[in-house]
Amino acid sequence: MVVDVKMTVELLQRTPLFSGLNKRQLEGVAKRFVERKFDAGETIVTQGRGGEGFFVVVSGRAEAIREHADGEKTVLNPLEPGDFFGEMALLSEGIRTASVVTTEPTTCLVLARWDFLSLMREDADMAVTIVQELAERFVRVLNTL
Repeated sequence: MVVDVKMTVELLQRTPLFSGLNKRQLEGVAKRFVERKFDAGETIVTQGRGGEGFFVVVSGRAEAIREHADGEKTVLNPLEPGDFFGEMALLSEGIRTASVVTTEPTTCLVLARWDFLSLMREDADMAVTIVQELAERFVRVLNTL
């Protein structure tokens, strides 16, 4: 489903990964998102499978869950409207490190990897801004280990 560009720009302005972009860049990114709806209890992404893109929660709630080798599951963090996940899938075809499962009906905006890479090729300034934010996020994660 096609998204409302104005609403998507407003949401992206509050998303750290995109908050450093100017209005023109945000509008370009917003036009590439699609809306997806999920029922309660539905798995959005599955740990161990390939990542298809970046998700922003618009409404509803979900949980990022990591399953350990012994089968035990740990809730890493709850996801609420405005939260996002899958940013590393924008740059890498690697596998998902956790599953995300809805706890109630949830709507997400999704940016596919190939659309993101196309945008990055078209606008070097935007690419630098986003890569810097991704690097800062990666460093923050490493510092928590």
